[in-house]
Parts: sequence; C-alpha cells; structure tokens
Amino acid sequence: MTNNRLAGIRGKLSGLKADGILITSAANRRYLSGFTGSAGVLLITEAHSWLITDFRYMTQAPLQAAAFTVVEHGLNMLDTVKELAASAGIRKLAFEEDHVVYKEYASWKQQLGSIELVPAEGAVEALRLIKDEAELTVMIEAAALADDTYKHILSFIKTGVSERSIALEMEMFMRSKGATSSSFDTIVASGERSALPHGVASERIIGRDEFVKLDFGAYYNGYCSDLTRTVVIGTPTDKHKEIYAIVLEAQLTALAGIKPGMTGRDADLLAREVITRYGYGDFFGHGTGHGLGMEIHEAPRLSKTGNVVLQPGMTVTVEPGIYLPGFGGVRIEDDIVITETGNSLLTSSPKELTILE
Repeated sequence: MTNNRLAGIRGKLSGLKADGILITSAANRRYLSGFTGSAGVLLITEAHSWLITDFRYMTQAPLQAAAFTVVEHGLNMLDTVKELAASAGIRKLAFEEDHVVYKEYASWKQQLGSIELVPAEGAVEALRLIKDEAELTVMIEAAALADDTYKHILSFIKTGVSERSIALEMEMFMRSKGATSSSFDTIVASGERSALPHGVASERIIGRDEFVKLDFGAYYNGYCSDLTRTVVIGTPTDKHKEIYAIVLEAQLTALAGIKPGMTGRDADLLAREVITRYGYGDFFGHGTGHGLGMEIHEAPRLSKTGNVVLQPGMTVTVEPGIYLPGFGGVRIEDDIVITETGNSLLTSSPKELTILE
C-alpha cells in the first residue's frame, strides 16, 4: 500500500520539475508513510524516502513507516533536511504550498541556500481523491460507528436536556466504541438554533415541538465519517413536515443521480433544483456535499463551483438543507462512495421524519 503511494508521489516529481518533495502536512505524512506521530516531515526523491522526526518517535516510527528510512533530527529539523537533500543531489525541492505559511517559507528559503523551492499545490491530495480498498474498509467502519451513535442517542434526546449534554453523550459513546475522537465539534442545534448550519452544541435546553439537528462523525483509525439527521421533539407543525419532506426529496434525488463522469457542480444541482423548485432556494446556502477521508473536508466539492469530475473510489457527503431564521432548519446527510455505475451508501441510518416524545 505505502509503496504504491510512494510511486504515486514520485510520479509527480518530473511534472513539478523537482528532484524531491518535502511533505509537512500531518494527514499527507500519515497517508504516504503510515506514521501516526505528531511531529515529523517526509523527504522523498526518486531513490530515497526519509521520515525525519525527533527522539520521541525513534521506536514508533520504524515500526509504522517501514518503507522509509527514519532519521532523528536535532534542534533544527531543517538542518537535517538540508544535509539529506545535499546527499541526494536535490537542487529543486517541491513543498506543500497549501500547508506552509509565508514566514515558514521565507525561513526555509534562507536556510536551504541554493536549493530552489518549488510549489506543489495538492500533489498528495490528488492521490488521496481515490480511496483504495484498505481505506474504504476503514471508512465503512467509521460510518457504521456514526450509525450506531445515532441509534444510541435517540433515547437521550428529551425536553429539558441541554444540547451540550447530548453532544457529550455522543462523543463518549463514539470513543467507547473505538473512535480516537469525533471528526469535528459535534453539532446539536435545537429550535431556532437548528437554522444555524454549523450550530455547535450550546447550553440551550431542548423544548417541545421543535427540530433537533444532529451533525457528527467518528474519527476512526485515521479516517472520518460525517452524518446528519434532524428529528422533531413533540408534535411537528405543517411547516416542520413541509421543509423536512423537501430536504428528504432533494437528498434522495441526489443519491439516485450521482454517478461517475459528472462534475461536483452537476451533483450539487440535483439537490439544489428540488429545493429551488419548492421556493426555498435562498435558504440552502451551502454546497450539497464535500469530499471525506483522512480529513473531514477534502476534495471534491459538490457545490456550485465544483469542477472536479467524479470518479469511482471518491468518497463524498450528500447533505442538502433548508434553514429558516427564527423557525429552524433541516439537514439530512449521508456518506457515499462513487462506484463504476453510480454510488453506494456508507451510512445507513433511517431518515424518515423521526418524532420523539
């Protein structure tokens, strides 16, 4: 697996007109090497692959990054990079421009002397677009954990309970079942707050006859899941039922139509046209979905500007919503993988309107 990924990044060096590449992103470092430590960089050339880290990881790193030569750096990590680059004859060194701030770049340029720095936007992320079999196995498990969490939390959602206490129970449950953490700050937004697309759990006490929106995921073995369900506490009004039915129709329409060969914009339009047709287009202000994997937001985007062509093996969310200020909002979200003929669900929680007493 790692050797295939190394071959993939090495295959990009000629196009970058670089002799080697320096990987500083934590997610990309783990993707290419398997190393899960919190510090270190990768230096990769056609002939060499080094993992440069500190003394804390000198036992762990060789076990996890078998395809890499592990090198311990001293006080200044870049001194070690410079020495290894010189030994490998690197004159042009590609770097991850999306993950390096200008101050760091300026320092590198000064310290590396005659070595020319070459920007390599999205080089590893392009490889990560298509998930391999091992990745999909983990993502299926992460999705199942999110489904189990939703089933578990339904009995805890009651009038008089705070949003924050529900979020805490969800996160404790995910960790108890093997998650490293939640994929992101768990969203529990009730009543008028459910109209906030990213209404992270607050101290608000849940009332009656209102929406409760749950958006959460499990970070499991290095991969994220992302699930949203919206329920009603008490008796739903006609307006609750109306906008829920529209969002559900939009999501089901998108799930039925998303397939390889279309762009992210095409996929977004499947859901957006439904919501717009019912007159709520102005209340659906975000994209229909986003890529998902080692990070909670990856390429491709299912949005008005999404120009990446969907291919088998890409994993994305499908999450249309309607948000009415002063009333509440609905979002329904699942994780899918693009297949040869369409797509396949990773998450499977029921999504008919759930009414809790």
